[in-house]
Amino acid sequence: MSFELFYEALISGVLLGCFYAAVSIGLSMAFGLADVPHIAHPAFLVLGGYAAFLLNQHGFDPIVAGLVLTPAFYVIGLAVYQFYHVSFEKHGTDTGLRGLAFFFGLSFVIEAGLILMFGVDQHMVDAPYIGNSYAVGDTRLPLRMLAACAVGLALTAAMTLYLSRTFTGRALKAVAQDADALLLVGANPVRIKRTGFAIATATTAIAGALLAVIGPIEPSLGRQYIGRTFCIVVLAGLGSVPGTLVAALIIGIAESIVLSSFGASWATAVSFGTLLLVLAIRPAGLFGR
Repeated sequence: MSFELFYEALISGVLLGCFYAAVSIGLSMAFGLADVPHIAHPAFLVLGGYAAFLLNQHGFDPIVAGLVLTPAFYVIGLAVYQFYHVSFEKHGTDTGLRGLAFFFGLSFVIEAGLILMFGVDQHMVDAPYIGNSYAVGDTRLPLRMLAACAVGLALTAAMTLYLSRTFTGRALKAVAQDADALLLVGANPVRIKRTGFAIATATTAIAGALLAVIGPIEPSLGRQYIGRTFCIVVLAGLGSVPGTLVAALIIGIAESIVLSSFGASWATAVSFGTLLLVLAIRPAGLFGR
């Protein structure tokens, strides 16, 4: 690989990695901190993308639409976790297995609902930065990827500050370690986990809008992100939001370099290959404790 090609692959990988961070942060909070086997996370991403598409048809910028949809997705997250807790988590028997079945079924319900409403055709959003690029020397950077990168960095910073500077955020990090100890400081573990899951779901509105920005969306698009998002979260170390950004950058850069060198057929194996290599050296993940 020439230096020019490597440089372009590196820049593209950084932009792609920031986007991967945006779509993985919600799963890091739900799975890593709230201890919920949320395999329906990619389905919520696609749902957010379609919701942003609908608002875009009424003149909203897709990223602004994602922000507008955040409160609605927060409420959806509250309802989903409450049902999960009452039906499965509260009983404490085979919670993980039953939870996996519940969220697996929920993802198919969302996908089937989107197919009934929108069909199987691809849909695209419209914005001034879609289809345009910014030139840096001989390299042209797509504005849609620059926008996705900026949102990913902002989302990572916002979640990091929330988890470190607020009582609820610190309690959410603690509930994954010792839920009973939270009772000693007057915090309800169920309420904390419900809030954390709702915030994780709210982020899918913004990340889903980014899905629609970087390319066409279709109901089955979430299947492409199930393995990739879980790989990033586990690679980072469960519950580490800054680690999620680092892991996403590693996956994004690795995918971009492999894509440029060996073609698209090998790029999909990068996530799992990188995960296995890192876990062989550090089983807790890059930032796991």
